[in-house]
Amino acid sequence: MTQVRRRYVPKSDYDERLPFGGKVVLAKKKKPQSWIVTFLEFASISSVVALLYYSYFHFDHLHFHVTHLYAKMGHAHAQHAMGHKYLNGAGVKRNHTAAFEWFRKAADQGHPHSAYNLAVGHMQGYDTDVKKGEAHDLIKYALDQGVEEAHDVYHRVCKKEHCVH
Repeated sequence: MTQVRRRYVPKSDYDERLPFGGKVVLAKKKKPQSWIVTFLEFASISSVVALLYYSYFHFDHLHFHVTHLYAKMGHAHAQHAMGHKYLNGAGVKRNHTAAFEWFRKAADQGHPHSAYNLAVGHMQGYDTDVKKGEAHDLIKYALDQGVEEAHDVYHRVCKKEHCVH
């Protein structure tokens, strides 16, 4: 014969109408945070607020430094952007010599817009390191890579032998 197990029913303070029989497990008292955790939270929030302020009010300066980091690592598009920043004075003092140095670095890596800018800057008389006849090759390379502005320069200026100097 099998015995049927009976459910345990405590004798005191048990009310079947309430969940868990009316017994409530009290929450444990939470320990206070240590001062290190509080300091780290405060430092994190302060850093985020400072970064937001800096990036909002000094965006050109921030963008210049981030782009400069990538340009030093050798990214051709960042080098091209650095050339434009120096050429236009965006976030930095205008410096045509530095601009064409960055355009040269990007053009040597095959960036067609930098090749175009370097050649046009040379033809406009800026101090560049473009050798005689190289401006024609740079314009031709930019044209072959699909730079629209290079089409007009190549057919209007270079066909008249003005790119050779």
